[in-house]
Amino acid sequence: MLKADAVGQIYDQQVGSIEREVLGIVQAMPADKFDFAPTNGTFDGVRTFALQARHDATMIWRISASVLGEKPPIDTGAGDNGPDTLKTKDQIVTYFQGAIAYAHKSMQSLTKENMLDPVPSAFGPGMTTRLAMAAFLGLHSYDHYGQMVVYARMNGTVPPASQPRGGGPKGGGPKGASKAGK
Repeated sequence: MLKADAVGQIYDQQVGSIEREVLGIVQAMPADKFDFAPTNGTFDGVRTFALQARHDATMIWRISASVLGEKPPIDTGAGDNGPDTLKTKDQIVTYFQGAIAYAHKSMQSLTKENMLDPVPSAFGPGMTTRLAMAAFLGLHSYDHYGQMVVYARMNGTVPPASQPRGGGPKGGGPKGASKAGK
């Protein structure tokens, strides 16, 4: 595999963060809680935890394909929640892991020379740039991560990123990042 240049490395590191935190919370949530969606308050019509994970993974597949200027290499379903055949935690985790592997490949393909190349948007008709799609991958994933954290905590699951690590401070952000609020 070719070593990514600086642009690819920056965006690939963001995928690594998504892998640790977002995939981490998907793996940490108990299988019997995957169908959970809040009902107390204004939560009518929100996605279940499983649908949050399926949706995020689907968009990772599609955004990564856009960055590469190709179609996703797997069936990502007709809607934006992934294939309806994804029912169990194990199936959803495997689908998410595949999306992350593809995202690593995608981000590593970015270079200073190709980052402004036009590519089809992952969000319907029209064109955008490889860089715009790459930047949106993290924004989108962390939007859904925030929702999944709430769902997990409502079910007694502490997100892996908030759990203490071997003798050091809690959390796992970049060096020097504040751990407050974790």
